[in-house]
Amino acid sequence: MEVLGKIKRLRDECGWSDYKLAQEAGLRQSTISSMFKKNNNPTIQTLEALCKAFGLTLSQFFADGNVPVDLTDEQKMMLENWNMLTNEQKKALLNLLKCMN
Repeated sequence: MEVLGKIKRLRDECGWSDYKLAQEAGLRQSTISSMFKKNNNPTIQTLEALCKAFGLTLSQFFADGNVPVDLTDEQKMMLENWNMLTNEQKKALLNLLKCMN
């Protein structure tokens, strides 16, 4: 897996600049900029901070395709609530989420 490429893709999907990514991850902008300019993979601590900003666990970041992954507590709660919804409620929620992007 190309770690920097995945970070860049996730950053772009969020519509974030390097500065915004650094803010969301609680890192210095120079850390993010240097990582990309020097083509250096982040340390584990930096990657953990980046994953937290993206709302991912490390296992989710490195997962390929349909490989089972560990979910965050927040994601588990969302799935538990999702399972209690009717089909009509699920459709309404999906429409709401699409509008938020």
